[in-house]
Amino acid sequence: MPKKASRLTAEEIQALVGGGTEAEAEAEASAEVDVKKVEFAELEVSGDPATHTEPVEFLWDVPMTVEVVLGSTAVTVKDALEIGPGSVVELDRVYGEPVDIMLNGRLVAHGEVVIVGDQFGVRITEILVSGEEIEGWAESR
Repeated sequence: MPKKASRLTAEEIQALVGGGTEAEAEAEASAEVDVKKVEFAELEVSGDPATHTEPVEFLWDVPMTVEVVLGSTAVTVKDALEIGPGSVVELDRVYGEPVDIMLNGRLVAHGEVVIVGDQFGVRITEILVSGEEIEGWAESR
């Protein structure tokens, strides 16, 4: 004949899952904690800190995605479902306005659309970020 299961008290359940009884939790909370301030050693930079740069050649082969954004628009779900062959989607840019050039999803430049052979290209008209900023993005990947 199997044994009849007994019920656990709230304190027994707390002891199993919480690591102790209410009395133990109160004692733990009232115990003093020894807190000490941490002191770090001074960092030394060799050479002139203003001209000190790390070699970044190891980043040169890191792949990055370049996107050219012609424009965008907001549509309702209903309108999006009605888009099909022959539909014209009006964008928020005027003809001839510079396009956005994105590098890994970040705006880095503006340019104008050109034709190179039988393909589209972009002529850069304005750079918005420095090379150092872009190197930092590659390092954070």
